[in-house]
Amino acid sequence: MNPAPCPPLTSLQLPLDDAAVRRLQVGQFVELTGTIWTARDAVHHYLSDPQNPVPFPARNAVLYHCGPVIVPDGDGWRVTAAGPTTSIREEPYMAGLIERFQLRGIIGKGGMGPGTLHACQRSGCLYLHAVGGAAQVLADRIRCVRGVYLEHFGPPEAVWQLEVERFPVLVTMDAHGQSLHDDVIQESAARLAKLLAET
Repeated sequence: MNPAPCPPLTSLQLPLDDAAVRRLQVGQFVELTGTIWTARDAVHHYLSDPQNPVPFPARNAVLYHCGPVIVPDGDGWRVTAAGPTTSIREEPYMAGLIERFQLRGIIGKGGMGPGTLHACQRSGCLYLHAVGGAAQVLADRIRCVRGVYLEHFGPPEAVWQLEVERFPVLVTMDAHGQSLHDDVIQESAARLAKLLAET
């Protein structure tokens, strides 16, 4: 028997533009090279207030829902772990930030809700699923830490500017209104209903 073909892998150079985002669809594996920015709860809340100054170039950015473990290394820093955190808790802020900053990508785990999905479709943004439990493997794809912003939130909640190379992610929400997370929920519900009907 012939082995199943591997799904195609797309290499993307950051920053992305609208055309590059809209060429992608759910289910595509992607490797990112360029700059990404970590952002967790405190940063999403802060950025949601338009009166707060934004100390890093957020327009067209890719935000990573991650609280990295970063240690001093000479005159700079070294990332020892960089796994994704659960994204859904940023749902109250995400659509507004996508539209305000024309964000091109959100990296995290677990997916997000309909507000984020609709904003991705309107503005040209992707939700990119990173593998949970692989924090050290993902850290190995970070070439260097370029800087840190909003340090007063503390190391896990600060914005870290990370230069990544071939950072592996899966497109699970695209700019065409498709959500792999919704598909999984619907298929699971259908299978459960079938099982219950057979008992």
